[in-house]
Amino acid sequence: MSLLEICQWIESTPSSTALRESLVVFPLLETTHVLGLAFSVGTIFWFDLRLWGVGLRRYSISEMFGYVRPWMIVGFTLMMITGAALFWSHAVQAYNSWYFRAKLILLVVAGANTALFHLTIDRHRAEWEHLPIPPLQARISGAVSLLLWFVIVAVGRLMAYTLV
Repeated sequence: MSLLEICQWIESTPSSTALRESLVVFPLLETTHVLGLAFSVGTIFWFDLRLWGVGLRRYSISEMFGYVRPWMIVGFTLMMITGAALFWSHAVQAYNSWYFRAKLILLVVAGANTALFHLTIDRHRAEWEHLPIPPLQARISGAVSLLLWFVIVAVGRLMAYTLV
């Protein structure tokens, strides 16, 4: 069974049809997805600015991460659940969308950037976390993250405007 056939099957399910045709649930899903985006990407934005060394320098990296982490988790949870439901409601259109494919690829790259940060420079955070301007590797990671999330949000919004 191909990916397209799986998407066709998903879109033909009663739950997919119900989500897609609901005058209440579908708009609530979209709204909750955007709110999740605001919580997660909004807090990532502030953390990345701190990593980049251009904002919130009075806070250590650990303090900053401690403040934003709960909001990141709540936001990502909301985004993942609602994003899956939005995909479920328009699986074939998402499959055929260049924006959707780009968004998925960029999400993987953003995840890899985060993993690389935590597996490398972040392991030595105690040595640099109180510096107003973090080491180059941390600044690069923050700048790459900012750029990736800007593009992910832009591609996601373009996708939303072309699917329905």
